[in-house]
This record gives sequence, C-alpha cells and structure tokens, in this order.
Amino acid sequence: MQATVLYGPRDIRFEDRDAPTIMKPTDAVIRIAATCVCGSDLWPYRGINAVTAPTPMGHEYCGIVEEVGSAVKSIKPGQFVIGSFFASDNTCPHCHHGYQTSCQHKEFVGGAQAPLLRVPLADGTLVPTPDVPPDDMLPSLLATSDVLGTGWFAADAAKVKPGMTVAVVGDGAVGLLGVLSAKQMGAGRIIAMSGHATRQKLAREFGATDVVTERGDEGVERIKEMTKGIGADAVLECVGTPQSMMQAIRSTRPGGAVGYVGVPHGVELDGEKLFYTHVHLHGGPAPVRRYLPKLIELVWSGKINPGKVFDLTLPLDQVAEGYRAMDERWAIKTLLRP
Repeated sequence: MQATVLYGPRDIRFEDRDAPTIMKPTDAVIRIAATCVCGSDLWPYRGINAVTAPTPMGHEYCGIVEEVGSAVKSIKPGQFVIGSFFASDNTCPHCHHGYQTSCQHKEFVGGAQAPLLRVPLADGTLVPTPDVPPDDMLPSLLATSDVLGTGWFAADAAKVKPGMTVAVVGDGAVGLLGVLSAKQMGAGRIIAMSGHATRQKLAREFGATDVVTERGDEGVERIKEMTKGIGADAVLECVGTPQSMMQAIRSTRPGGAVGYVGVPHGVELDGEKLFYTHVHLHGGPAPVRRYLPKLIELVWSGKINPGKVFDLTLPLDQVAEGYRAMDERWAIKTLLRP
C-alpha cells in the first residue's frame, strides 16, 4: 500500500509501505474510511519536534474492521469503528478512572494516514457505531477520534458547568470544538479568543457568545473588562505555548480552572506566582476513549456537527498539500479520503 511518511521538516511523502497485519492476538486491522492532519502533526512537520528517522504519520481514524486477532472478543470484522490516538486495554486501574491515555499497557497508534491501520488492544480501544454511517457523517465521526474528544476533555478538565463564563484560548480545530463542548455542557457565556474572521464565524456557529481578538496581556485585560474585573470561571487552553498558557491562567478567576490540552512546547510555570492565583490546572493527553460512546451518540443523533472544522478535503495521495494548507493557516483542518 501507499502511506504518508515524514522524512524531515516539510518533507512529507506518500510512498510504498508494507500493509499492516495482525501482530498480536489483541490487534485489529481496519480499512480507513477517513483520516486527517492534526495540529500536533505540525510540530514535527515544522521541525520543532525532531524527526530522526522516516516516520509514518496520522493518528485520527475511523473505518471498517477487516481482520481481528484470535483474542479479540467484542470487535468484529465488518463493523464501523472509531478509536483514539492511544490504544488502551480499558480495564487497568487508570482506565477504570477514565484516563485511558495513561493506560498501564498503552500504545501510541500511528500511521493512520494510510488505507489500512493496525490498532493494538482492539477490544479496549475501538468503539463501534450503531451501523455503517452515511458518507456525509464521516467528518463528524472522524472528529470524535481526537479533536472533539480533546476539546471535550479541555472543557471537562476546566470543570465547565451550566451558566458559567468560559474563555477558549486557541482557534484551531481543538479550540473551536472546545467552544462546542462548553456549549453542550451548558456554559452561559463563551468567549472565543481568535484573530481570524473565518474561525470566529465557526466559533459563533458552535456557540461562542463573544469574540476577543487581542492576545497576551491585552487579551487578559479584555477578559477582565468583560467579566467586571473577575476573570472567567473556566478557561480552555488549546495551543501549548508559554504565551497561551499564561494567557489562560491569568484570564481565570481565583478558584476557577484551566483545562490545558495544547501539547506544551517550552511552557514553564513559576510555582510562586501560580500559588497565589488560586487557579486549578488540569490537562494532558485527552482520554478520548472515555468520551467516545457519548460523542458518537451526539453525532449519530444529529445533535452536534463537529465535522464543520474540516474546511479542506483531499484525496489521501495529496496529503502533502493538506499539511501545507494547515501550516500556512489557510485551512483549519484537512480531511483525507483514501
């Protein structure tokens, strides 16, 4: 088969690779219906995360089960399934507490920008949909695999409750779906921090009541003005830079919470300054598997349409163009069809 491989900064190739096979009795192989480029893929693509060897790319996926290992019990060939970027057994103590991305037996699932994908720990990782979905539902179901689950975790980690004022730092796909998540959790006021008109429009479609275009100190002051000097009850940090993290913490009221899901790059916190903020911090790699059943149900029932974050769709063999579009920020998120 042909699949996506990153060789170095901005060097994406679509080339011949061995098709995946069952390697362990707990594996499944799925035929990809749709995959995509993730914002976190841009870190190695831009050379910020070093690439030391040719690396198969992609960790968001949905599709039809082709084959399962001899130990797989609940996942069957022919099912349409969605999984997370970390495989988990869904039975260990960490999984039991809802942190499947810290599973004692976790394995990263990579190489999804391809026609076929091997998924370890299939019983604990994959969630079937009620039936094979119609084609127009694929973008929204694919979103549950990562960006919606990550935005949902940001809102959950920030303890969003009905009536709260919520601010969202970051207007990429995760930030936009953080807005959608906060809306679903009943937030009364949702402030999207964005300087891009097309992203502001989508944020409002997803439930944002206000938009703040300022960043850094000016953004913090604007949030304080809008909340009568108090700060937001909950802030979703969806970028991962030192500036975005401090913007999130400083925009939060004492006793409020920050849910941070942007993969941190260069973020260092001053313990003494943090001590006096009385701000709760919780985040990490989103335990998407915890939320998948609920998110699939919301999509399947038509209550949400997170697939709107995909504003560019390309054939999988044009994956390099998909990366370029997101790198240059003229696409929010690229969907790829094998």
